[in-house]
Amino acid sequence: MSLLAIVLLIILGLILLLIEFAVIPGVTIAGIGGFLLLAASVYIAFADLGNIAGIITLAVVLIASPVMIYYLFKSRAGKKMILDSEIRGKVENFNPDKVKVGDVGKTIGRLAPMGKIKVNGEVVEAQSSGVFIDHQTDIRIIKIQMNKIIVEPIKNE
Repeated sequence: MSLLAIVLLIILGLILLLIEFAVIPGVTIAGIGGFLLLAASVYIAFADLGNIAGIITLAVVLIASPVMIYYLFKSRAGKKMILDSEIRGKVENFNPDKVKVGDVGKTIGRLAPMGKIKVNGEVVEAQSSGVFIDHQTDIRIIKIQMNKIIVEPIKNE
């Protein structure tokens, strides 16, 4: 009877782990229950059937769980759960000969804190120095770091 209980606990534990990985991701009752059932099967094997049966059960659980999860995600149903897309975005570069520190321009849209500016006829993406800058505000470039342009509003006095 205890052998049947051990096998049922292992099967139910593996099913709950599959449910955890495939249906309800995160740490939920299914995952915790699956691990507890697998641990209970190993404990019962050690307690009722001895050390050899306990070690065999532990090996089966430690090998079967990762293998089953691996094959779940390699199956056709598992491939539908995995995001398989490429990022085709690009970093917007600017002409360093036309845009320099100290140049003055205008915001095209609101900088909150990122947005578009127009400087020396070039439209580029810029970041404000910390404050939000409204649309059509005069700005000055205070720093250029790699592909990031940092600007501040020009105070009209």
